[in-house]
Amino acid sequence: MIYHLLYPLSDTATLFNVFQYITFRSIYALLTSLLLSLILGPVVLSWLGRLKWGQRIQDDVENHVQKEGTPTMGGLLIAAAHTGSVMLWGNWSNAYMWVAMFVFLGFAAIGFLDDYIKVVKRRNKGLTKSGKFLAQLLIAGIAVAVLILLPGYSSKLYFPFFKWLHPDLGWFYLPFSLLVIVGSSNAVNITDGLDGLAIGPTVVVFACLALFIYVAGHVHLADYLQVAHVPGVGEVTVFCGSLLGAGLGFLWFNAYPAQVFMGDVGSLSLGGTIGFLGILAKQELVLVILGGLFVLETLSVVFQVGYFKMTGGKRLFRMAPIHHHFELQGIPEAKIIVRFWILSILLAMIALSTLKLR
Repeated sequence: MIYHLLYPLSDTATLFNVFQYITFRSIYALLTSLLLSLILGPVVLSWLGRLKWGQRIQDDVENHVQKEGTPTMGGLLIAAAHTGSVMLWGNWSNAYMWVAMFVFLGFAAIGFLDDYIKVVKRRNKGLTKSGKFLAQLLIAGIAVAVLILLPGYSSKLYFPFFKWLHPDLGWFYLPFSLLVIVGSSNAVNITDGLDGLAIGPTVVVFACLALFIYVAGHVHLADYLQVAHVPGVGEVTVFCGSLLGAGLGFLWFNAYPAQVFMGDVGSLSLGGTIGFLGILAKQELVLVILGGLFVLETLSVVFQVGYFKMTGGKRLFRMAPIHHHFELQGIPEAKIIVRFWILSILLAMIALSTLKLR
């Protein structure tokens, strides 16, 4: 809104030229969503408390019993702050912005419905697994199909470290992308088990994706770094900046000990958006490194279930996801959280290094 109102005035006053710069609007989108989060946070927490939309604790970790009743569905705060900020600073004539927002709000809607059934309707399982999975596939499928049809977007798959290796997957790019988006969404959802554990690494990932998106949209930088150039995608950097600010604002309330949990409305939307942005930047494989913490958490569940079935009831970990395994070993929750944040930062540095190691 600010962009569309003020940038046209640059014809009469050069001062307004600043609104054409993606970096300028990305910074202020970040600050705006952060400020909105901090302002709206107490209001949303009070509202969730009055509605008695509290978390129901069902796992086997004794330390979590005291978290019973903590307000959940805090992802609504992220959605409100992010949407408001992007509406103000984004260029809505850009098709990639619309598709990115569609993915974010679409996965948020799925998460909200799941949370609503669990928290308000008091049905422990929420949406059925098949229903949730099909809804995720639908949102992701529409988004990727639109991407493939947009002029200038390629169905090639770019390999990190190998500058000449980028096979064209054609329409096979669609199922591959669905795997990335839906897998990422559920991976963040699995990771969201301790106070601030998911949102901290998510903020780190969005910061890196903002850089990847900006480079992909800048023809000279993309050529210099020998990465895929996607004309027009640079505008989504504003979207990334806004999500980064909204995530930091939510972390203010979600840091240990948490005043609010994000719920599926937050974890599914953030995870799905991470997967989509990785595809948008043509960094699908780098995303495995960048989101390595989420991959680790997901694999711990897969290995636990597989090992349990193969051995007739034995456990590989004391409990999965793996952050609960460390809890049951007696490591304090706050220490696990910070160590996982450190790991996510190290993985992000490795992912960023792939821009030069080609």
